[in-house]
Amino acid sequence: MPAPALDLAAIRSFENLELLARQLVDGFITGLHQSPYHGFSVEFSEHRLYNPGESTRHMDWKVFARTDKLFVKRYEEETNLRAHLLLDVSPSMYYPAPGYDKLKFSVLAAAALTTLLQRQRDAVGLVTFGEQIELQTPVRSTTAHRHTLLLTLQQLLERPAPAPGTRRPAATTDVAGVLHAIAQQIPKRSLVIVFSDMLGRGAQEQEAALAALQHLRHQHHEVLLFHILDRATESSFDFQDRPYIFEDVETGEEVRLQPSQVREQYRVAMQRFEQDLALRCGQLKIDFVPVDVREPFAKVLHAYLVKRGKAQ
Repeated sequence: MPAPALDLAAIRSFENLELLARQLVDGFITGLHQSPYHGFSVEFSEHRLYNPGESTRHMDWKVFARTDKLFVKRYEEETNLRAHLLLDVSPSMYYPAPGYDKLKFSVLAAAALTTLLQRQRDAVGLVTFGEQIELQTPVRSTTAHRHTLLLTLQQLLERPAPAPGTRRPAATTDVAGVLHAIAQQIPKRSLVIVFSDMLGRGAQEQEAALAALQHLRHQHHEVLLFHILDRATESSFDFQDRPYIFEDVETGEEVRLQPSQVREQYRVAMQRFEQDLALRCGQLKIDFVPVDVREPFAKVLHAYLVKRGKAQ
């Protein structure tokens, strides 16, 4: 799906998140129109045709005067979809670098999805979480709400990363608790989009997170999980063969070693972890999308459109 690529330096600067999000969406839609992918709704309107017999209370008479056609203004309760963006903001999401990490990638992807959702008159809300839910916004489809969400995301970008070397043994990301809470709170069938690396958790916590995802499915919500990693280092362990001090950014624990000593074992373990996660998501009918922070954002937007078609 060809689409104009943004300059990576411009993305890393994040001086204007709203402008970057709009450029990403415009480029993606242009590429979608030029690609063999069809059937997606990429034409946007704030009106719908008037149905004979219904109230004329929300009739747009100005449009009628120009076009001689009857259109009704669309409002939040008439949106096609309700989407909840869940953003993992735990310490591990600040990897691999302060300039451009998993969190920044996820924030820009969330900003682009917010822009795309609002253009389609779909309602969107944002949840950020680490050890617990940090922020939860209403779910709305208005332009003012989109501006509020983008401002919130911009502020998140400007938040400093946790200080290196800080030991916080209790600071684990409670994905399961957050997802259970969201599943209980969402009143209507919705699309839940999760951005997380799913790292830093043992087998028991991982099983609990999957059980929480299953809870969302049991409530008849569609779920889309973007598994965000820097795949060169976190999947392939592609480090130079020299001594390193590796620090667990969640707990501050340090390990001194040379990458060649553990590279093969590490790759096997990560491959098994990702395969198991993908398999379990497949069994739960959850769309699992592995994402590399070095990849184009079009993969995220395309996966959303596919899921949106299923959610309607």
